[in-house]
Amino acid sequence: MDEQTQAAHKGGMSRAILSISAGLFLASAMAGCSGGSDKLPPGTTRVECRPVGGAPLEAACTIERMKSEDGTVLVVRSPDGGFRRLLLVRDGRGVVAADGAEPVVVGPAGPSHISVTVGGMQYRLPARVVP
Repeated sequence: MDEQTQAAHKGGMSRAILSISAGLFLASAMAGCSGGSDKLPPGTTRVECRPVGGAPLEAACTIERMKSEDGTVLVVRSPDGGFRRLLLVRDGRGVVAADGAEPVVVGPAGPSHISVTVGGMQYRLPARVVP
C-alpha cells in the first residue's frame, strides 16, 4: 500500500473503532435504563414475564404502582421497552386494561400470583385475595 492508502485505511479503522466504542457505550447506557441492571427505581419491582408461547417465565419485566382517579394503576414494563397499564379492580377479575382496547386475560398462577396475558405478553403478578 502507498502512504496515502495506508493513511486512509488507518483513518477508516479509527473511525470504525470509534463507532463501535460509541455503540457499546450507548448499549451499556441503555441497558442501565431498561432494566438490564439490578438497580431499580424506588417503588419498582421485578416480575416474571415472557412472550406468549415463548421461553419460560423470567424476572425480566418490572412493575410500578401509580394512583389515578380510577384507582391503582400498575405499569408493567417489558424488556423490549413496551409497557401496559393495568387497573386494579375488586370485582374478582384482578386487573383490567387501564387504557386501550386489547383484552386482558387473567387466571390463577398459584396461591399468591395471577397470570395476566395481554398484547402478546404473559406476566406473573403478585396477588392477594381481599374481601
